Amino acid sequence: MSQPRKFKELETAIGYQFRDLKLIAEALTHSSVRAGRSGQVDNERLEFLGDRVLGLAVAELLHARYPQLREGELARRFNRMVSGVACAQIARDIDLGKHVILAESEADSGGRNKDTILADAMEAILGAIFVEKGFIKAQKVVCHLWRDRLDALGATPVDPKSALQEWAQGRGLPLPLYREAGRSGPDHAPQFIAEVNIKSFSPALAEGSSKRHAEQAAARRFLMRESVWKDENND
Repeated sequence: MSQPRKFKELETAIGYQFRDLKLIAEALTHSSVRAGRSGQVDNERLEFLGDRVLGLAVAELLHARYPQLREGELARRFNRMVSGVACAQIARDIDLGKHVILAESEADSGGRNKDTILADAMEAILGAIFVEKGFIKAQKVVCHLWRDRLDALGATPVDPKSALQEWAQGRGLPLPLYREAGRSGPDHAPQFIAEVNIKSFSPALAEGSSKRHAEQAAARRFLMRESVWKDENND
């Protein structure tokens, strides 16, 4: 009698059966397990690979589905689809957390429900599929798991602050930080100067008739400077 597959439930959920069970085990092993264990393999390398696989798969899906959209609008949809938050939610949809292999201390601290651990494991699974079967099979799994999210995209936020936040999240960067850098004009009609900062990038400054307008203008300037948006209206 054949032995039951340890990860059968997870394989059914993702729509892919691994030939090499060591590979899926590696994809599920968090780095906390490695501490104090010489030679222990974790999922960081597969996560690195899976992040790229997911990005290409989603980019190709969006390019095919939305032939009328320009780069800026595709980028906003892309960032929503590949963000850590999105990957963690997909992982929760398939109950990935209960399969992740964690050190006891990490499991006791709620690691099975942490966004970063879930997102990394989800990407590592995609990396493992790519290693074993190639890009086409990995993309089919992405289509299967991300289908509802792709169908529900609809119109994405077009305001600059929302777009900048999604852009940062999609690249694993800290969230944008805004501060009032100054103000000018009379009390009855002040002009506010807002500065937006994202770690490792130069800040962007802009003026507006209110703090909110100034922050939106600063976010727009940042997006245009980094060529995420191509023009003032992002048409």
